[in-house]
Amino acid sequence: MEGLQIVLVVAAVLVIVSLLAVVPLVAGRRRRRDADRARQAGLDREPGAGGVGRPPRPRGEAADAEPPPPDRSVATAAPPAPEDVIAPRRRFRERLGRSRAALSRGMAGLLSRGVDDDEAWEELEEALLSADVGVATAGELVERLKTRARAERASGPALRDLLRDELRDAVGSGDRSLALDLLEEHQRPGIVLVVGVNGTGKTTTVGKLALALAEEGKQPVLAAADTFRAAATEQLAIWADRVGAPIVRHQQGADPAAVAFDGLASARARGADVLLVDTAGRLHTKTNLMEELRKLRRVLEREGGQVREVLLVLDATTGQNGLAQARQFTDAVGVTGVVLTKLDGTAKGGIVIAVQRDLGIPVKLVGLGEGPHDLAPFDPDAFVDALLSEDAS
Repeated sequence: MEGLQIVLVVAAVLVIVSLLAVVPLVAGRRRRRDADRARQAGLDREPGAGGVGRPPRPRGEAADAEPPPPDRSVATAAPPAPEDVIAPRRRFRERLGRSRAALSRGMAGLLSRGVDDDEAWEELEEALLSADVGVATAGELVERLKTRARAERASGPALRDLLRDELRDAVGSGDRSLALDLLEEHQRPGIVLVVGVNGTGKTTTVGKLALALAEEGKQPVLAAADTFRAAATEQLAIWADRVGAPIVRHQQGADPAAVAFDGLASARARGADVLLVDTAGRLHTKTNLMEELRKLRRVLEREGGQVREVLLVLDATTGQNGLAQARQFTDAVGVTGVVLTKLDGTAKGGIVIAVQRDLGIPVKLVGLGEGPHDLAPFDPDAFVDALLSEDAS
């Protein structure tokens, strides 16, 4: 009997020891399983749908409303961040600080010494030159302003208003919109050729323009006709993926006109609204660049393609050197509008005036930064106000 009691006691001790060992093991396994489930749920969640490590809701607290499902009717990039939708006038002020400072210094003498001071007028002309307005344009602008200011005995705010009027006239008027909305359905796609030398931001401009058109509800197709620079095709493919737009491309060194031809066929087959053609800015062969661009346009028009715009991309930081480029491209392919890129704090905004006066070609779009939504329609009034604004905020 006593031996039986000993056996029972030993058995009880063994059970207790087993429980002490097994219970923590089971609990730990359960915790690891729950953690794995939570981690997997985070991996399975669609990007942007919410945080992975959200704390549990306390008992009795109402559940958050479920977010509406994303609209996938248009496959575009994410909506612009707050800094991308700043009012146009403020954006111009932020990016034209250098030119504004030059004009402010040039006007200081006139405002303090009056319109009869010839040296003050020379200072204003020098300021316009430093802002890249150009010699001929600066001279004409100063002479017109001097005549009006002396006739009206203008001073202070009135003198500044006269300068604003002259600058606004120099920038020019007219329709600066892209001619893409006037086509009948059977004439689509409208074709936009984007030309310019390498390094001006041409391929990036094509991508940003595709994004803007897609967000307007248009369907763009991209043609990577800069076949002499592999990086350009790769960069354009990234933009096409971001926008959700088809891209037509060939192997490196292929005939650019063949890419444009296939791009037109693809756009027609898809019922696309716009065909954006990124062209070469320099050829690595003996072929003349301008003749290659003429050939590309001839091929498109021979196939009944509607070339609605030929946009020349100019780097605003190159200043007057860009005008020589513009003349060559205009003679070759009939430029219809200018896209002025890199118009930021390092640029001299007066090049806008020089392009308009010397070439008679409107600036239609400007690149105001590095963001995907920083390609903006050119607003002449906002531009002039930014040049003459006394408050850069």
